[in-house]
Amino acid sequence: QVQLRESGGGLVQAGGSLKLSCAASTRTFSAYAMGWFRQAPGKAREFVAAIHWSGGRTTYADSVKGRFTISRENAWNTVYLQMSSLESEDTAVYYCAASRLGTYSLLEHDYPYWGQGTQVTVSS
Repeated sequence: QVQLRESGGGLVQAGGSLKLSCAASTRTFSAYAMGWFRQAPGKAREFVAAIHWSGGRTTYADSVKGRFTISRENAWNTVYLQMSSLESEDTAVYYCAASRLGTYSLLEHDYPYWGQGTQVTVSS
């Protein structure tokens, strides 16, 4: 069982930046690929970014490519999402998720472990 806890959300003006963190309670964190997803009001949850267990490979949704950066520090059991040039469309609850697959996935069903989410609100 892996427990995930996100932090770092908040209110930011359009064009600003935020860095989300997700701490995992497992001794085998480096075995998991990690992903970030988000859910805006009235919309389905969508993929944002994911990272290989080693941190050597990443992938992003087209909507955030060039603005967001996913990274991880396996020694700290933590994955990060650096968000820059934020837009009002980025307003959502952001979730981190862990996958037993060594490589990353864009699909929710590949992630059995989820955090409780952190709210990000971008004011225009």
